[in-house]
Amino acid sequence: MKIFITGGSGFIGSALVRHCINKTNFNVINIDKLTYAGNEESHKVAIGHPRFIHEKIDICNKIKVQKLFQKYKPDLVMHLAAESHVDRSIDSPNDFMKTNIMGTFNLLEASKDYLKNCDHSIKKDFRFHHISTDEVYGDLDKKDEYFTEKTSYDPSSPYSASKAASDHLVRAWNRTYGLPILITNCSNNYGPYHFPEKLIPHVILSALNGKTIPVYGDGSQVRDWLFVDDHVRALLEVATRGKVGETYNIGGNNEMKNIDVVNNICELLEELAPKMKSKAIKKYKDLIKYVDDRPGHDLRYAIDASKIKQELNWVPSESFETGLRKTVKWFLENKEWYERILNGEYKMKRMGKNI
Repeated sequence: MKIFITGGSGFIGSALVRHCINKTNFNVINIDKLTYAGNEESHKVAIGHPRFIHEKIDICNKIKVQKLFQKYKPDLVMHLAAESHVDRSIDSPNDFMKTNIMGTFNLLEASKDYLKNCDHSIKKDFRFHHISTDEVYGDLDKKDEYFTEKTSYDPSSPYSASKAASDHLVRAWNRTYGLPILITNCSNNYGPYHFPEKLIPHVILSALNGKTIPVYGDGSQVRDWLFVDDHVRALLEVATRGKVGETYNIGGNNEMKNIDVVNNICELLEELAPKMKSKAIKKYKDLIKYVDDRPGHDLRYAIDASKIKQELNWVPSESFETGLRKTVKWFLENKEWYERILNGEYKMKRMGKNI
C-alpha cells in the first residue's frame, strides 16, 4: 500500500511515519514543506529507508500536488499538514487560512481528479483520511457533557475555525463528488518529539532552564490528553477499517486541568531531575506564574470516544500518568534534539546554511 502522509515531519505526522516504517509494510510518501514546526530529525528511522520518500512540497501549490498524485498513485491519503498553534493563529491568522483551508482544498481536488482516471482496483479501495481536532466543537459548559461525532461545530479561534472549514470541505467532497473520505477529530496530543512551543514540552523545558512557567488565567481550563502513539494506532485503524464517510472522535480518556498538568510535570521533574533545578528556587513549582488569559480561550474539551471503541475496538493504552512519565523521561534523555530547535541550529540546517 502506498500512503501519502501530509505533514509527516510534524509532531503527530512524524509519529505516524515512524509507526508505518517500524510496524507496517506500507510505502510512505511524506509531503511536508518543512515549516518552523517540521523536523526531519523526528523521523530519522525513515530517512534512507526503501519504503520512505520525502517530497518537500507545499500543499498550497495546486500544480505540484496534482503531479504527486500522478507520479506515485497513492492508495491512501492521510492529511495531517496544518498550522496548529492557537496563539499564532490569533496573532497571524493568514497562514492558517491558507494552509488549513486552501491546502485541504487542493488535496481534495487532486484526489478527485486522480480517481477519475486511475485503475478500478485503486479507485475501489482509495481513501482520503482527514485528521482534525476536537477544537472545532468549541467548549463544554457542563461537567457531564462530551463531544460526540454529532456535536455541532462552534470554533473559538482562527485556528479552530480554519480546521472546521476544512472538515466541512472534506464532507462536501464526499457528498457532492463521492470522494471516499474519513474524518477523525482528536483531543490534545502529547509525547516524544513534541514541538517546544506546546504546553507540555514548554513547561518541561522552561522548568529545566529555570525560566518562568506561564499559566493562562487560573489554569482551570480542562483538556483531554492523548498520548501520540495511541493516536497513531487509532488513525491507522480508521484509515484501514473505518467506514467511508464516517467521523471518529479519538480521545485519551484523560481529562486534566492545565494547572494540574503543570504541577504533575513539576513533580515528575523533582523525582527524575532534582539536580537540574535552578539554584534560585527550592521547587520547580516556584517557577509557575499566572498570566492574562488569551482571547477566546475555551474552558473545557472532552471527547466521547465510544464509537471508535465499539466499531474498531480501539482504546488508548497509556494513562496520563504513564504517558507523561514517558514524555518527561524522553525530553530528559534527548537534550540534543530540542536544543537544536531552540538555538536555531536545525532551522539553519534546513535552510542549507552553514552555522
